[in-house]
Amino acid sequence: MKTTMSSLSAFGDSSIQTPSKSRIRQGCHSAGPNVSGDHIHLASSSMPSFPILQRSSEEKILYSDRLTLERQKLTVCPIIDGEEHLRLLNFQHNFITRIQNISNLQRLIFLDLYDNQIEEISGLSTLRSLRVLLLGKNRIKKISNLENLKSLDVLDLHGNQITKIENVSHLCDLRVLNLARNLLSHVDNLNGLDSLTELNLRHNQITFVRDVDNLPCLQRLFLSFNNISTFESVCCLADSSSLSDITFDGNPIAQESWYKHTILQNMMQLRQLDMKRVTEEERRMASVVAKKEEEKKRESYKQSLLKEKKRLTINNVARKWDLQQHRIPNIAPNQDRKVSDSSQDPSQLHGSTVSAFPEETGSLDSGLTNALQGLSVTDTHLVEVDGDTLSLYGSGALESLDRNWSVQTAGMVTTVSFTFIEFDEIVQVLPKLKIKFPNSLVTQNDMIMAERLFGILAHVASSELPQYRMISILGDARKKQFRYLLETKGKKPGLVNEENSDSKRLVGENTNRAMLNYTTRDFYNERLEEIKEKKKFCKMYMEDLVKEATEINMKNEALQKLWPQMFIELVRDAVIEIRNKNSYMKLCLQQITDQK
Repeated sequence: MKTTMSSLSAFGDSSIQTPSKSRIRQGCHSAGPNVSGDHIHLASSSMPSFPILQRSSEEKILYSDRLTLERQKLTVCPIIDGEEHLRLLNFQHNFITRIQNISNLQRLIFLDLYDNQIEEISGLSTLRSLRVLLLGKNRIKKISNLENLKSLDVLDLHGNQITKIENVSHLCDLRVLNLARNLLSHVDNLNGLDSLTELNLRHNQITFVRDVDNLPCLQRLFLSFNNISTFESVCCLADSSSLSDITFDGNPIAQESWYKHTILQNMMQLRQLDMKRVTEEERRMASVVAKKEEEKKRESYKQSLLKEKKRLTINNVARKWDLQQHRIPNIAPNQDRKVSDSSQDPSQLHGSTVSAFPEETGSLDSGLTNALQGLSVTDTHLVEVDGDTLSLYGSGALESLDRNWSVQTAGMVTTVSFTFIEFDEIVQVLPKLKIKFPNSLVTQNDMIMAERLFGILAHVASSELPQYRMISILGDARKKQFRYLLETKGKKPGLVNEENSDSKRLVGENTNRAMLNYTTRDFYNERLEEIKEKKKFCKMYMEDLVKEATEINMKNEALQKLWPQMFIELVRDAVIEIRNKNSYMKLCLQQITDQK
């Protein structure tokens, strides 16, 4: 049996060999139906299709418990009478299509039917003592009829056409299972094989593995040359505490750069990987690489979670804004916006909405978990720092301007973005911006955009705000310009010389631009009325032109149709008038006289 066990280790695709053929056949020179011998003879029986095995008394004495009938061109199992004491039976390399005539060998322990043409496992129900069954390289398509072989220790079914592992859960004493070179696409249904120590699955079509972690004694697993491409498809192996040797060579996963360190990191108990001993240095390197990968994965997950929080929060802010503006509350998912919290701890996201990931929450560190607690999908404001831009979404975000910003973050902010916030609320916090963020700037492009967006609110900015508040939000140069404008505002136009007038005009323009160049609502309404009148006049004028052009075109078309006849009549009249020369001359003189 030791010889048997060793033959299935490592590559194990070949059949388990019986004890040396030369030893077994010392007294078994011939065993075929057409071969005569001194000690064994296959005689005809009353059933012509089944020959009867006969051995000499010397052969029975020398090899009483074993019988080898390999390479004898057998197509059926012969009838073996008087050999009930046999413990080993070898039918290797024949043409047998069905297991028959061995039900009386109830002491049989070792049965070798390697390299035959058997299509179904059958005829074994009485062999309750059988421990080794070798059926490699046959035509078997299904594992079946093994219910009574509860003492089976080795089962070799390699090189068949099996597509599914089944009907083996009762083999609680099975230690070696060889299913190499079959048609398996997945591995499962292994529960109950509590004694299994070696499982050979080389050269199949396996894409995923399950239930292996439920095998308490499994030490060697051979998965070479399959279709395994991800560690997730074999992740159950990481939960096995007994596995020491495993092979993945010949799989797509073995070509990945992360393959070795991922396997070693998740299976610390391995002694051999792909038939090579695992060194302590390899374990150490795998641990370092895996740690970095885990940190990267955690960080990526954090960013994904924060991004989802931002998306949902902005969506809520937009809904609230639409309700306030009396719009239909049908807001599409928020468009992609740049977001980066590199300058801000996750806990600085005030009022952000969190997307629920219950299955992943356990993998978060305590800091992130605490930051997410208490948030709900009803929060309607968001504050974030992205590079040099502070973005405020929703009116509730304005309260963040009163917080104690760090010197580093406050100094970095040069732009403040307001989204879904009423202008009147923004005006109230404008004086705080320069104090909180000393490096914030107003660019020329900002002023142009502000004029376009808020031109109608000029009256509010210039007249409603107190002068001291208006001055507080202007730069030093523009403060002087604004004061100069106020000082010259009450002077009469005739008292101001041309130079002062130009200066006042220039100062006024600059100051108005600093104040976002607002216009009053009344002036805006007057301009709208004027524009409407101009549009109405232009429309009427164009209609008249079109009408006149249409009439001219109609007259021209009529003239073109009538002209040939008119021309004929003109010529005819002219000829008639000058036909009598004397009369024509008198008529002409008379017309000249009448004209005078």
